[in-house]
Amino acid sequence: MPETAADTPSPPARLLVASRFSQPADYRVTRAAGAANWLLMWTSEGRGQIRGSGSWIAQRPGDLAVLPAHRPHAYRTDPAGRSWGGWWVHFQPRAAWPAWLREHTRDGGVYCVAGVPGPARGRVDAAFRRLHADARWADGEAPPAQDPTGIAIASAGPGRELALGAIEEVLLLATGSTAAAGRAATALRDPRVVRADAIVAADPGGPHTVRSLAGHVALSPSRFAHLYTEQTGRTPMQAVRAARLGHAQQLLDATDLDIGQVARAAGFASPFHFSRAFRERFGVPPTGYRTDAAQPPPE
Repeated sequence: MPETAADTPSPPARLLVASRFSQPADYRVTRAAGAANWLLMWTSEGRGQIRGSGSWIAQRPGDLAVLPAHRPHAYRTDPAGRSWGGWWVHFQPRAAWPAWLREHTRDGGVYCVAGVPGPARGRVDAAFRRLHADARWADGEAPPAQDPTGIAIASAGPGRELALGAIEEVLLLATGSTAAAGRAATALRDPRVVRADAIVAADPGGPHTVRSLAGHVALSPSRFAHLYTEQTGRTPMQAVRAARLGHAQQLLDATDLDIGQVARAAGFASPFHFSRAFRERFGVPPTGYRTDAAQPPPE
C-alpha cells in the first residue's frame, strides 16, 4: 500500500494491483479526487476507518470496504487502535459487481460489507492469496506459487482474468454470506417492523410518514417509532430516505428519466432536495453518478 501522504496517487486505471498490508497507528491516506480505479480493502486484523465524502466508517476483522473510482475518499488506522492489516486491490470492476454491492452503500458513496460471518472468512482469505499469485502470472510461464509478499501487478492476460475471478469470488462470498445473516436477523424482528419495511420497499416514492406506517401496523406513531428504532437501529424516516435513494439510484441506472422526473418518482419534494440528499449518500450529484456509470472501464 502507498505510504501515508496528504494526497496519495493511485495506480494507473489499466493495472490490477494487489498486496497484503500491515500499517501502524499513524497511517492515513487521502485522495481528494478519488482513485483512477476501484479499491477493495479486506480487514483481517486490527482496526481501520474509511470514508467517502461523509463520516468515518469503522473497519474490523471480517469487514470488506469498496471505494469506487473518481470519488473522494480517505482511509486510516483507527486512532483508538494500534494497527490495521489485511488485503487491498486496485481494479476495474466487471459490469455486474456494482449491483451486488448496492445494498451496502454508505454515506459518501463508498460500500461496506460489514461482519462477514466466520465460516466465509477463510475462503475470502484464500481467494486473496490466489488473487495475489495469479496477478503475478506472466504469459508463457508456469503459474507462480502462492507467496503473499510484495506487490502483485497485472495489466492483461490470463493472470489478470484469474485475479478478477478471485475478486468476484470475494464479493460473492461477502455479500452472499451477509445477506443470509441479514435474513436470519429479519426473521427475529417483530412482524410489524417487517410489514412496515415491506410497505416502503413496495413503493419507495410513496407519501410515507411515521403516522401512515404506524396506521398500517395498528400502532400509535410514538410506539411504532420506538419499536422500529429499537429493532433496526435507525428511525422509520431514515429507512424511508434510504429506500428512496436506493430507488433513485436504480432509476438513474436503468432509465433515461431526467433528474426532476427521478426526484418525483423517488418521492423527493424537489430536484434540489433530491440532489443534495443523493450527494450526501453517494458522494456525487445524480448527474455525475449517471455520467460515471455510463463510462466503460478502460481496457
